Amino acid sequence: MLAKDQYLAYLNKVLGVLKEVKTRFGRFILLTVFLTPLLTMMALAWISPVVLTIYLSFTDLNIQNLLTFNVRLTLENFGKIFKYDPFVPEVLRITVMYVTSVLFINAIYSLILSIVLAYLIRNEFLSIFLRVSWLIPRITPGIIYALMWNWFIDPRSGLLNPLLQALGVPAEWLPRSWLLQKPYSQLLMIIVNGYVGASFGMIVYTAAIKSVPDDIIHAAKVDGASDLQVARHIIIPLLKWPILFVTAWQTLSLMASYEQILMIWGSGGGGGYRGITRAAGV
Repeated sequence: MLAKDQYLAYLNKVLGVLKEVKTRFGRFILLTVFLTPLLTMMALAWISPVVLTIYLSFTDLNIQNLLTFNVRLTLENFGKIFKYDPFVPEVLRITVMYVTSVLFINAIYSLILSIVLAYLIRNEFLSIFLRVSWLIPRITPGIIYALMWNWFIDPRSGLLNPLLQALGVPAEWLPRSWLLQKPYSQLLMIIVNGYVGASFGMIVYTAAIKSVPDDIIHAAKVDGASDLQVARHIIIPLLKWPILFVTAWQTLSLMASYEQILMIWGSGGGGGYRGITRAAGV
């Protein structure tokens, strides 16, 4: 009788293992069916062109050896760029300045803004209203956003110059054109793109802050922690992965900034920005 019970227990254990394997295998098949088209498209449309472009940039491929595939690895292409293009140093300098400045707004300022709106402001209605206000530029069509900025900064009919004069800024300090004069055009470009980028970071950070367990915050409050201490020692450390994601995403996005710059400054860039994507477009 004991041997029979042991055999049945062993058989049930084996059946349980087989059932678990079947369940996991079924999930694997299901994931494979749904993800294969997406992964295939990403590999063919995104990853392959990037890898091929990087490889070709290190070769001497031209129309003569295109069909023979008799190419060699070389750095001549990069040498020619730095030797014959006088704008390369300026392109790199302005791109670094632009990316780092806007990234600070998109990743750091949006984090502070999210903590204030999602945690420090207790009135939920006010918090939602302010978050929606910051989100409006992101959901607004790009051309509408550009036209509003062009109207706002217009030296004759816009509100920016009169507003600054009302705040005490002398009229002679203001530029004749925010789009053409340096460094005002570069500062404006940072603000224009930072305002939109901050809303993206705010969405990610707010969702992460709302997911922080209330028990941890309540325990810290019982121990006498202030709101700023909770934000510094609990909320921010728990947001390390969202911060990393926003920083990486926004860095790649800023390296490819083009749409808003083109619509506001036109094809010439107003002399204010000659970044990598603008140089590539030219």
